[in-house]
Amino acid sequence: MIKRFAEYLRVERNYSLYTVDNYVNDVLEFERFLKREEYGNLIDARPNYARYYITYLMEKEYSPRSVARKLSSLRSFYKFLYREGVVKTNVFAEATSPKLNKTLPKFLYFEELDELFNSIDTVSAIGKRDYALLELLYGTGMRVSELCSLNLGDIDYFAKNLIVMGKGNKERYLPLYDGAISALKDYINFARNELLAKAKGVKTNALFLNHRGGPLTPRGVRVVLDNICERASSNLHISPHMLRHSFATHLLDNGADLRSVQELLGHANLSTTQIYTHVSKEKLKEAYMEFFPRAKREVNEDEN
Repeated sequence: MIKRFAEYLRVERNYSLYTVDNYVNDVLEFERFLKREEYGNLIDARPNYARYYITYLMEKEYSPRSVARKLSSLRSFYKFLYREGVVKTNVFAEATSPKLNKTLPKFLYFEELDELFNSIDTVSAIGKRDYALLELLYGTGMRVSELCSLNLGDIDYFAKNLIVMGKGNKERYLPLYDGAISALKDYINFARNELLAKAKGVKTNALFLNHRGGPLTPRGVRVVLDNICERASSNLHISPHMLRHSFATHLLDNGADLRSVQELLGHANLSTTQIYTHVSKEKLKEAYMEFFPRAKREVNEDEN
């Protein structure tokens, strides 16, 4: 049933392999819990087992967001089992997710981004790849799964854009600025073949390759970013999603409209994009100093 569920997610829901793996792992973790507590198997689960499992997860000190994600996976799994006639009820239908703390997305400042780019050795093949990867993650705001699914043919140098496959197999075009195009050409023309040669005859059209010449995975991208941070002199710790947050924040801070950012990010609903309408501390202070009467008067007096 788990295999059939995974197939359902891939084919009917059009989820990426990365997302499907997360769903399946959440189901397998619940299965291990049932066996450990001698509650039987997944088909025999009862609604009170769902409550016990939530308590177990909280005792293991999982974050509320992680618990909510695991419950969402299991809710989908048992909804699938109910649809297939395997169970008589969705035992997670009434399971309440923990309240999530509403936190603003973390983003990078321009100086921090410059520090990351400057720390990359663009002479080596790995360095050329890392530089192009960082340019695309920040310069397009794409998801890490979208980055890893890119092929060589997805780039249109003449039109200065690329096509990505988003959630639900929805395609969208993303514009590329000259700096990103230059980094891509440098990587493809002078580094990718060197990496591909390490795969010993195995060919792939994947745009980004790992150090063994195979397609780069989302986990591999995180390792790349960790290595970049380690070479930078600051104590930064970044993730692909933080670069996506930075992309959206910097666009909105500089006057882009919300609908355009929604399209670029590939959000189905505008409400998802609205979390980025917060402004940076610098923008907030700038607006305060410019428009608050007494602060504005003090600035004028200082200038005189």
